[in-house]
Amino acid sequence: MNGHVKNMHFQQLVERGATLLCFLLLVVVDSTKTVAAARNQECSNDLHRTMKLTRLVHKDTGDLIKQYKTSQGEMPELLCKASVSGIPDPNISGLEPSEKIASMYAQLQAFSPHLTRVYEQQTDLQPPKSPLLNLLNMVINQTGMLTRRINNFYHKVFPNLPLPEPAGGSTTLPPPQNVFQQKVYGCVVLTTYKKLLTNMSKNMRTLRSKVCRKAPASEFNLF
Repeated sequence: MNGHVKNMHFQQLVERGATLLCFLLLVVVDSTKTVAAARNQECSNDLHRTMKLTRLVHKDTGDLIKQYKTSQGEMPELLCKASVSGIPDPNISGLEPSEKIASMYAQLQAFSPHLTRVYEQQTDLQPPKSPLLNLLNMVINQTGMLTRRINNFYHKVFPNLPLPEPAGGSTTLPPPQNVFQQKVYGCVVLTTYKKLLTNMSKNMRTLRSKVCRKAPASEFNLF
């Protein structure tokens, strides 16, 4: 009889242990799903804010181009159609999401000194309180903000993957230019930069489902 009672007690302990184990596993699964969902939401929010800033810089660059043409005197449209060498590529390279984001970051860095050069040249050509200089300064500051946001987003999504160094090395600026060359250079820089922002917006729309996705069900299949 005592042996039978001991067996019953042992069986009850095993059943309780199994129930507790199942409960703990369910807690782990639920916690993992919650963390993954929160991480996915944070990623989506970060990407949304980055896209919003990109659209803002794109809009303000469009306004800047209009003001630039107005401020250059005669034949402003011809200035923007000229060919200028040494301007960064507005296209986004790479196949993987990490490569595309790294390309956005590299291209923003490449354009930044060109935008600064345009500002310096126009400072000599425009009156001190010119609306063009204010718009140029604003877009330069926004570009810095966008570059930092892209950098932060990359490291959040790919914490173990360092950003590669730009393939072409440091940006090469043009040699000294005459006034007409400066006007052409500035217009081509700004219009090409706007193309980059357009391409960035298009690529960002496809990134959400690739880098801000929920973890697959197999990750939670603990039974």
